[in-house]
Amino acid sequence: MKQVLKFGGSSVANADNIRKVLDIVRARLDRGQAIVVVSALGGITDTLLRCGDQAASGSEAFRDTLAIVEDRHMQTVKSLLPVSQQSGTLSLVKKHCNDLEDICNGVFLLGELSARTRDRIVSYGELLSSRIIAAAFHAHGLNATWADARELIRTSADFGHATVQFDTTGQQIRNWAGDTREDVSVLPGFIASEGKGATTTLGRGGSDYTAAIFAAALDVQILEIWTDVSGMMTADPRWVSNVRIIPSISYQEAMELSHFGAKVIYPPTIQPVMSRNIPVWVKNTFAPDDPGTVIENRNNPQHEIVRGISSINNIALLSLEGSGMVGVPGFSKRLFEALAQGQINVILITQGSSGHQRPHVRNPRTKWC
Repeated sequence: MKQVLKFGGSSVANADNIRKVLDIVRARLDRGQAIVVVSALGGITDTLLRCGDQAASGSEAFRDTLAIVEDRHMQTVKSLLPVSQQSGTLSLVKKHCNDLEDICNGVFLLGELSARTRDRIVSYGELLSSRIIAAAFHAHGLNATWADARELIRTSADFGHATVQFDTTGQQIRNWAGDTREDVSVLPGFIASEGKGATTTLGRGGSDYTAAIFAAALDVQILEIWTDVSGMMTADPRWVSNVRIIPSISYQEAMELSHFGAKVIYPPTIQPVMSRNIPVWVKNTFAPDDPGTVIENRNNPQHEIVRGISSINNIALLSLEGSGMVGVPGFSKRLFEALAQGQINVILITQGSSGHQRPHVRNPRTKWC
């Protein structure tokens, strides 16, 4: 039997945290082979994005930022691996950092950062972390291997927001899994590739999505998402003092809460596992004995009307009204096509019964002029 476990950036932020990950995975190997999907070391994705922006703006500061990235990964290797087993991983980290520097130098010289190049730059976060963690499993006596998710997950060429081609991806994952004999397979989350082999990304939080894609393709019995909280909460603890952990929640409720602001799980994660009826456990890396939250197919008792409350800040409201819309065929089509071309995610739509008014609310993480 195979199982999929995903560990987020806080769970792999440093050597001490990665040791906790090793212990968690080791304790679960009696359930079968483990596919471990990891995020970049905490904060590295933002650092890489800043590095690309600095290079594109012509700022030499990108070199200092790259040095920070390299030093952090080098120090993680030195803290995590025995001295006798460090050289190979240190060389690999150095090679990746040299490749990253070459790409950023190109961006600096051109003064241009395309979406494709941005995806390539940011992919190094997961590539580096997964390589280091795979080496750590091996160094601690586990039969482990590393696999490149870009060779298994196929997407469209929409860089920065690629769409997964599930039929091709599922077959490639099953073929790979059938040939894998190691107890632990470590893969980078968040990254994939399009048909010509160029690196794509699955959106911020996409490591959760990667884990769900693998879980659905292999029809595993359970998917575990390991983070720094002990499950989904009834409200945001930053704003509400008396929150509690939700022990069990339906797929539909989890999608609604995550879509409307709950940050524990990336919204697209639910769809692949829901189609296979695979339970998802949200667990705490730093309190592994806490029960966490299980997301599964369930019917709510009638007395449990409200499961949780979520919120999104900085929402923009667009209102369109006027007699010029009355009786005009295709007006809504033109509106939504324009929003789609601008990569604007509409999260709520209302329309007056007269057809004179159509207000729309969008996701704040998109640009609007």
